[in-house]
Amino acid sequence: MSIFDILSLLGGLAMFLYGMRLMGDSLKENSSGTLKLVMEKVTDNPVKAFVLGIAVTALIQSSTATIVITSGLVGAGILSLRQSLGVIVGANVGTTVTGQIIRLLDLNSASGQTSILRFFQPSTLAPVALIIGIFLIMTGIIKNARTIGNIAIGFGILFSGLLNMTGAVQTIQESGMAEKLFSGLGNNPLLGYVTGAGVAFVLQSSSATIGILQAFSSGGMLTFKAVYAVIVGVYLGDCVTTAIVCSIGANRDARRVGIVNILFNFSKSVLVLAGVTVLHRIGLLDGLWNTTVNSGIIANTNTVFNLVCAVLLLPLLPFYENASDRIVRKQKEEKDPHAELIESLNPVFYATPALALRSCYEVLQTMFRTSRENLARAEKQIEAFSSPRQQEVENEELQVDRLTDNLSRYLVELMPHLQSDYHISVINQYYKVSSEFERLGDQAVNIADIARGLSENNTSFSETCKRELSVLQELVHDILDDAAKAFTERSETAALAIEPKVRVVNDLINEMTQNHFSRMSAGECSFLADAAFSNLMTGYKRVAGTCSNTGIATLIRIHPELAPREHIFLESLEETGEGGYKEILEKTHRKYFDRLHAAEAGTGSRTEI
Repeated sequence: MSIFDILSLLGGLAMFLYGMRLMGDSLKENSSGTLKLVMEKVTDNPVKAFVLGIAVTALIQSSTATIVITSGLVGAGILSLRQSLGVIVGANVGTTVTGQIIRLLDLNSASGQTSILRFFQPSTLAPVALIIGIFLIMTGIIKNARTIGNIAIGFGILFSGLLNMTGAVQTIQESGMAEKLFSGLGNNPLLGYVTGAGVAFVLQSSSATIGILQAFSSGGMLTFKAVYAVIVGVYLGDCVTTAIVCSIGANRDARRVGIVNILFNFSKSVLVLAGVTVLHRIGLLDGLWNTTVNSGIIANTNTVFNLVCAVLLLPLLPFYENASDRIVRKQKEEKDPHAELIESLNPVFYATPALALRSCYEVLQTMFRTSRENLARAEKQIEAFSSPRQQEVENEELQVDRLTDNLSRYLVELMPHLQSDYHISVINQYYKVSSEFERLGDQAVNIADIARGLSENNTSFSETCKRELSVLQELVHDILDDAAKAFTERSETAALAIEPKVRVVNDLINEMTQNHFSRMSAGECSFLADAAFSNLMTGYKRVAGTCSNTGIATLIRIHPELAPREHIFLESLEETGEGGYKEILEKTHRKYFDRLHAAEAGTGSRTEI
């Protein structure tokens, strides 16, 4: 054995780990939105959740990833801890699928296998997967070709690494050192257990650790008594890593997911070690104990251990839930209306961008709704100023600012993790509208401050001005309705309806400004209210502008190709008439100018905002 043999072994391990990561990341990048929806619907039943955990882990080749995603969903309040328990158990069973795939190494072409079975050997699968992957990436002949190609290449790299490890192990085995190591483990199950836990912890992958064992088994020198404790140790080592990841920046319930996983795997270790010891003592394992194991036996042992423990321990899930409650104690909680929402911006979602963007979307919805409600609250200050309400407006604005700061930071940190062009387009628009929603909140404070200034100066607008102002407010809230529908429902119709209405806002403000000047000239309006009126009109123009930018951001989410020419698109709307621009413009203009003229004449009724 030489340093080159060790380098070859470590190089094969690196390829194996990278291939597994590439497969999993490609699947998570493009399927996490669907995964979230499935998890929400299926986890209402422990058995369904258990099956889901198996399926998801088998798909993305990582129990750690499945449990971390689940932890994030629990932390975001999308799943309850109780709903997550079955997924945790299922994830531990699903991770054994990798070992069953690796056992394909046992298909030996020299022992009379058919050509069909030879096709499933890693030596055949690796180049085939790599060829398919690079072909898809270079040609892009199908939808999502890049993603599918990356999955295929990851699969090919995984098997290439496995073959490399196997070749290196055969050389190392000739030195006799590995034989001494594993024979020693056979005489000391505790040492084997610690070895398995330590390797799994360092590699952060139970699948990779089992894969190494399977590679060593190709030399025909591993016995069942030497490897069973190593396999069991893997369970605890892997789940400690998972618990650490689940705890980073997470709330109490999210941390409890990691604790439940540790408790389950510790129970599983105790159950298997005790069960194997008893069965060996009574002689039921005599035929297997000193048997030389191969890749298939290791894979089957791992699967049987996990399945049996899952069935036996599934009824104990309420116990794990209660135990985690005692271990992760509650802290004194101050009332924070948006604490859970901010915690949903969890770094664990970086690996699953669709889930991360969903959390951002929910924060943006809350920002828009809070800012809009605050705007209505501020408008009431113009009608009748109230100091407590003024304080409420300012407090709500602080909440919007807090959400904006947390969201902006999260979006910036999420950006490097995105690979999909669509996700990059969405995050760019989210970043823009976060600023727009924050500005909407600022306008609420500005309007409230205008009302406070009027109150402090003991002045007010004339009754005619107030009637006209109610018409403008009704139109602005009509546009806010469209902006809300556009953003929350991705409604193209609502987004296109904003621009013509914004133009009517500008026309309405121009006429209102002329009317206000005429009233001041006639002595009907106080000069002391002139600055307040002007600032108010500017504020409403900015609110309309926020709605306009929200609408175009929605259109770009629906049609990413519009991004480079959004301003040209806006300018051409009137000319092209897209979205019924002219019809909406004429209808809105007629409706609100009729009301404005009625307000001027004193015949219009005010609309409560």
